[in-house]
Amino acid sequence: MTEWVMKPRRYVPDLRRFGALCDGNYMRLHRLRKLEAGGQPVCEFELHRQDQYLGRVRIQVLQVAKFTETLLLEQIHNAGRWLNNPQLTVRVYHDAAMAEVISCYRDSQIAPVNDYPNRFMHHPDEKVQVNSFLADWLDYCLKFGHLPMEHSVWTGEGVD
Repeated sequence: MTEWVMKPRRYVPDLRRFGALCDGNYMRLHRLRKLEAGGQPVCEFELHRQDQYLGRVRIQVLQVAKFTETLLLEQIHNAGRWLNNPQLTVRVYHDAAMAEVISCYRDSQIAPVNDYPNRFMHHPDEKVQVNSFLADWLDYCLKFGHLPMEHSVWTGEGVD
């Protein structure tokens, strides 16, 4: 008796979906980086939902070239001890209007496609998943982000 064993299909990345994800991340980052206080760009902001403090996020420029920038996005403080602070290195392509995660946490590179199973148990579509996480995180930051108190412009004048 012969058993038919189907070989699993190799993962093929959906370049349209990935491109759309990177386009959206570029726009989200652009909106976040437009925050200014006193004419200076803000590189840190706090996350608040109603009266609840959720953490603090920093955007740091690591490298600037003619058409690209490399940014480090990290949550430097959070309200819960069970959360890992996200830390992503993002390459911003200004000529193509795209932003792509190039490293995440301790992974120095993210492969576009991984064989599965693999030594580190990365998913076949790890790169898409990490960029989807960036999209969700940036949406969250846009929704709940506020300037830190040290950037407030309130002077206390007019208060009796």
